[in-house]
Amino acid sequence: MVCMGNICRSPTAEVVLRAKAQARGIELVVDSAGTENYHIGDPPDARSIHHARLRGYDLTPLRARQISDRDFAAFDVILAADAANLREITRRCPVEHRAKLALFLGTEPLPDPYYGEAADFEKVLDLVEKRVDLLLASWWS
Repeated sequence: MVCMGNICRSPTAEVVLRAKAQARGIELVVDSAGTENYHIGDPPDARSIHHARLRGYDLTPLRARQISDRDFAAFDVILAADAANLREITRRCPVEHRAKLALFLGTEPLPDPYYGEAADFEKVLDLVEKRVDLLLASWWS
């Protein structure tokens, strides 16, 4: 999962996907990154940590990183939070790996809660949980 800073949406999606896959006995290598470099090494946003914890997810071990060239070869699927991040990873991605790129929600952006309220972080969790369930069902039907 890729968002801008790798402190809200993408770490949330990473942890939810990992947890839901493990609960189904599915082994996946899951990671997240940002398109920008201004939060490298930082933990996820405290509000993301708090709201995820309320649902049983632990974001505290994660640290922000920027997407790297090796990610395009290393991962089978790379999902962007929104169109701006999809454009940026498409720009950076070698042509032979572009088929791996898509929007996380399929056709809609995953809203950025960073400048929002508690309800915005809850909405992101709702959308991520629902989409992860759909992705896992489609990948392992």
